[in-house]
Formats: sequence, C-alpha cells, structure tokens
Amino acid sequence: MSVFKKIYAADKQPDGYRETIDKGMNAVRHISRQVSYGVGSKEEQIERLKKELETADAVVIGAGAGMSTSAGFTYSGERFQKYFYDFAERFHIRDMYSGGFYPFPDEETRWAWWARHIYYNRYINAPKPVYQKLLTLVKDKDYFVITTNVDHQFQRAGFDKKRLFYTQGDYGLFQSVNPDIRETIDNEEWVMKAMEAQGFVRDETGIFQIPKEGKLSMSIPTELIPKCPVDGSEVVMNLRADDSFLEDDGWHKASAAYSDFLRRHENLHVLYLELGVGANTPVIVKYPFWQMTMGNDKAVYACLNYGEAFCPGEIKERAICIDGDIGEVLNSIQ
Repeated sequence: MSVFKKIYAADKQPDGYRETIDKGMNAVRHISRQVSYGVGSKEEQIERLKKELETADAVVIGAGAGMSTSAGFTYSGERFQKYFYDFAERFHIRDMYSGGFYPFPDEETRWAWWARHIYYNRYINAPKPVYQKLLTLVKDKDYFVITTNVDHQFQRAGFDKKRLFYTQGDYGLFQSVNPDIRETIDNEEWVMKAMEAQGFVRDETGIFQIPKEGKLSMSIPTELIPKCPVDGSEVVMNLRADDSFLEDDGWHKASAAYSDFLRRHENLHVLYLELGVGANTPVIVKYPFWQMTMGNDKAVYACLNYGEAFCPGEIKERAICIDGDIGEVLNSIQ
C-alpha cells in the first residue's frame, strides 16, 4: 500500500468542518450571557448522562485535549521528565508542547525531538483506558467522533475509523513544505528508525524504552532527516498551525462523513457529548454543539470537563454539565 494519501477534490463533498463552525459562530453571536452549570447534583447529572447514553438515537462525541489528559497523555511532569530528561537539561525545555516550538541548533536535533514526541503521543496506547471505557458505552450506539486531538487514540482504542474525524491533523503524518505536493506521508517507519538511532530499545511488549544505562543520543544521523519522497523537499508535521495545513483525501472524506451523519440525525434524539474541550478551540466542537442542541428540541448537550463544565442558559434544561475527571466520570457509569 502506498504511504501517500492523495488529496481529494474538496468541492465534490460537503465540508462538515466549516459548515458546523459557521453555524456555531452564528449561534454564539445571538445567545444571552446567561451561563448554566447544569441542573441537579453531580450524581444526578451522571445518572442523566447514563440514561441519555442508553436512550439516544445517536451520540456525537466531541473530544478535546482534556480527554487525552484524563487518559494519561500529559505533556509535562513525570512523563516528560522520563522521556525528555536530556532535552530538559540541555535546553531547559519544560514540557512537550513548548518543545515543539524550540529553535533547536540543527535539523538532526530537531528531528530527534520530534521522533520522541510523535512516538510517545501517537504510536503507543494511553496509560489509562479512558478511550476504551468510552467505547464500551457507545459501541452499540449510532455514534460519530469529531476531535481536535492528533494522537490517534480513538482508533487505537477500537473506534470505527469510518466514524472518526481528526480535524487538526495527525502526529502520524508528514506533509511537504512544497504546497504543490498535495499528499501526506505516513511517518511510522521513519519514527521507528529514528527512535532506534537515538538508542531506545524495545521491551518485551515491543514498546521503546530508555536503555538500562540511561544513555541516549539527542540527534539522529543526517541521512535520517525526513524528506518528501516526491521531490526531496523538506517536510513538516501535518498539524493545523496556519494556512499551510494540508487537508488530504482522508481529511475531506471524514469531514463529509461528519456532515452526512449530522444531516441524517438532525431531527432525532441526539446526545452531543463534549469531552475535555477547552477555551483554545471552542469553535470546532463547543459552539457547534450548542447550536445543534438549540436547533433540535429532542437533542441533549453533555459537557464533561475538569473546571470548565458549563452551557448557555438557553439549553440548561436539556444540558448535563459535569465538572470532574472524564475517566472517573465514565467509570462511574455502569
């Protein structure tokens, strides 16, 4: 199979990504400033969520960074110190997120960093089975997932890939800096070679670990610096950072599938389940979910978020807002 995913002619398919953002933004302009934090106690709202998961005709899951954080994919602290201790010591980098923007002295060092970053946030399972627990709750439902996460954990947990839309890219893909090349490049083989080149060794389960002597290289050989196979140009991560982000064939198909799913269920009993969406990307999930709930009297909006569970007053009677760790809340639903 080719490592390339060819770009699709976007004008031939609906674009659920931009359609819902436009609707959400229009709705937000007209909602009141009334804010609700849910009706009833936390326990009562968890019971309501359980009932909605059982009775809804469809579940639309919108997941943000808080979902992966709950699953143990933290970018700082013990996990960062374990796998990036040498980068932290030499460059005084404090977490994985800021390290992605660090001006490393050369490409060999920069790509050594990115190999680790990609591997430990894309090619292994999250430390806690939060995604797997969610799957047990929705696997028998008609569901669809839209997420701003780029760590591929929904698919790794067993979610149907035809029901997933990764809006902001994928750690598992590169794209060329040449805008004329409208293809993304699978990076798994490169990542594995780059990890080995730094001295990581596989354990009995096949996961790369730090060697017993603790010695790692902070650079990769020059010949391992990734290049575009089409023209030899430089590559970058396929992550939405600016207008250069490449929306490839798979991205457009997923966006169209999202649009189609919403259209087919727009007048049914739909549970819009928002998980860990913060203030950085409300236009992609939060605002559209509010708008779709307001536009359908049968719909219910549920927000699980640590410290940020709220909704507009207009939908408070059809909203569930649970402040707490997502994994703990899901585990409390039997």
